Amino acid sequence: MNSVSSPTTSRLAFASVIGTTLEYYDFAVYNTLAALVFNRIFFPSFDPLTGTLLAFSTYAVGYLSRPVGGFVFGHLGDRRGRRFVLVATLLLMGVTTMLMGVLPTYASAGIASPILLILLRFVQGAALGGEWAGAVLLSVEHGTAGQRGRNGSWAQMGPSIGTLIATIAIALLSYFLSEAAFMEWGWRLPFFFSIALVGCGWWIRTGVTETPVFQRLEAEQATLRAPLGEVLRNHRRALLLGGSVRIGSDVLYSIIAAFTLSYVTTVLGLSRALALTALSIGGVFNALGMPLFGALSDRFGRRIVYGAGIAIALLWSLALFPMLDTKSTVMIVFAYVSGLAIHSIMYGPQAAFIVEQFPTRARYAGASLAYTLAGIVGGGLAPLISASLYKRYETTLAVIAYLAVALGISALTLAFSRERAGEELGN
Repeated sequence: MNSVSSPTTSRLAFASVIGTTLEYYDFAVYNTLAALVFNRIFFPSFDPLTGTLLAFSTYAVGYLSRPVGGFVFGHLGDRRGRRFVLVATLLLMGVTTMLMGVLPTYASAGIASPILLILLRFVQGAALGGEWAGAVLLSVEHGTAGQRGRNGSWAQMGPSIGTLIATIAIALLSYFLSEAAFMEWGWRLPFFFSIALVGCGWWIRTGVTETPVFQRLEAEQATLRAPLGEVLRNHRRALLLGGSVRIGSDVLYSIIAAFTLSYVTTVLGLSRALALTALSIGGVFNALGMPLFGALSDRFGRRIVYGAGIAIALLWSLALFPMLDTKSTVMIVFAYVSGLAIHSIMYGPQAAFIVEQFPTRARYAGASLAYTLAGIVGGGLAPLISASLYKRYETTLAVIAYLAVALGISALTLAFSRERAGEELGN
């Protein structure tokens, strides 16, 4: 049962990957459309950049609601088990995404349209807030102490793969449909595609078993009645470390995957297809880097690998917008590929780093809160802050300075943390 090559563990690992892939497909469809078309569909009475700011505000709602999911599903994950929550969050995400596909536009429903969009975005974010920790624990709690970085990285691949699928779907629609058709009804199709993805995820996840670590807690009747209270009373330092380490990588990813899409299409005036193709290619390298750097963190430690990613990201950030400003297809693709590959250096070991901060009895709640609360400060507000800085100062240097501060916070977190790679997980 502890071997990652055993059939049971392999299925659990696949369930972890497919779950986060499906969840992030749904989330990425929204994120991409928020950057590209929502400013005209739901906020048409504003100038393009202001409309984009408003669209990114709804983007942030999905992050602001994640802690709600972290509280609710974190409690259930430590009380009812990892498997129960993983199935529940999958269904919730799927239903809200399909409902987004049938929303009326501002032209037909007025102010009710963006209000409904925001409400669905809130529920979508809450579901995702409860998903991540369960997907990670599913694989991490089945492996040995020397494999946690690699095992946790499987779930970390989900966002990249899900974003890649979503981006390809939107890119294909943009290619085969006229601009008018895409704006009228084509943008709805990616939301409907999630029906098939949710069905696949349901079949896989209902066939998995609970993790042996949690089963042992249940057998010993050692589960907590209030795991959230345990985290807030006794593990505040772990919560701070687990959350703060995310900020740099989250801001980096959000700038690449959200803000630069708007920058390339709105400011540089280049095609949506080019931006989405570049992002898709970058997503492949991002996904492939996760298990590589997760495994390297098992060998060299989380802090060393993560810290190397921060240092490289700081240097790379200085070249990001100069590469984009060339308007060269090759340079734009390279900007996305290199940036997302660098992101994987940090994101690959991140799951193991966070879950290692908490004991088993409160690990779901602790990891969920650390992940979701940091997501507000990091990824959730990053596109909005980046767009606001650019609009105010009219220079991309302001965006780079913001990224540097975020990466600095992650570096400081590593400096105050203890290396836990290879240690046994405590109850």
